[in-house]
Amino acid sequence: MAVSWRNWLANEGVKHLCLFIWLSLNVLLFWKTFLLYNQGPEYHYLHQMLGCPTETKATFGVHLKIVGDWTERFRDLLLPPSNQDSEILPFIQSRKYPKLYIDGPFGSPFEESLNYEVSLCVAGGIGVTPFASILNTLLDDWKPYKLRRLYFIWVCRDIQSFRWFADLLCMLHNKFWKENRPDYVNIQLYLSQTDGIQKIIGEKYQALNSRLFIGRPRWKLLFDEIAKCNRGKTVGVFCCGPNSISKTLHKLSNQNNPYGTRFEYNKESFS
Repeated sequence: MAVSWRNWLANEGVKHLCLFIWLSLNVLLFWKTFLLYNQGPEYHYLHQMLGCPTETKATFGVHLKIVGDWTERFRDLLLPPSNQDSEILPFIQSRKYPKLYIDGPFGSPFEESLNYEVSLCVAGGIGVTPFASILNTLLDDWKPYKLRRLYFIWVCRDIQSFRWFADLLCMLHNKFWKENRPDYVNIQLYLSQTDGIQKIIGEKYQALNSRLFIGRPRWKLLFDEIAKCNRGKTVGVFCCGPNSISKTLHKLSNQNNPYGTRFEYNKESFS
């Protein structure tokens, strides 16, 4: 019996060991793929902080898009059962919340947008989150930075997504109008799909609705307009969104224009 076992180990053991390793690697790959894709993009975005505390703010916010079972379970841990959707965590209620651990803060390429005289920031859907801290910084005080003109482009599939930062954008818009700097920030919102509702509901969002366009941006015309209005300057291009948008912006940034304007492309990804 011992001889047959040694013979089997010598002849078949290596094959079975290789098969076991191959199956283990495939299981590991499956679970990694499941976490990154099958549970939806929220697996990435949960870990992205929207803004660290500033000189005037002692707190920061976290936005979590509910898409899939994982984020739905996380929401149920935080929010009490209700027939109506709640957008604000009910801090006042006596409720035991799970302990959350925060790692960071970490730097971001988008911090460089403050170091250009002109910056173009493009967000696709939830990709707007890295820009939130930049917008909050400008809301606090824009004067210490080199930035003097910001083009902010946000593309979403549904109108409700714009409500994530509608209040912040309105405050920023009103701030520069009161300071007689209406050209400091150029906000353009694009609704790529529509189900009939074509405006952000709420009277206070009137300023944003006037900057809301149906369809996708015409990127070439946008770059030409920015180049023409900022002749001979260097424009920082910052993008966080789908690869299709990123590739288009990267290609346009590398093209020459007759106005001597230079575009420097930067990208951030959650992956």
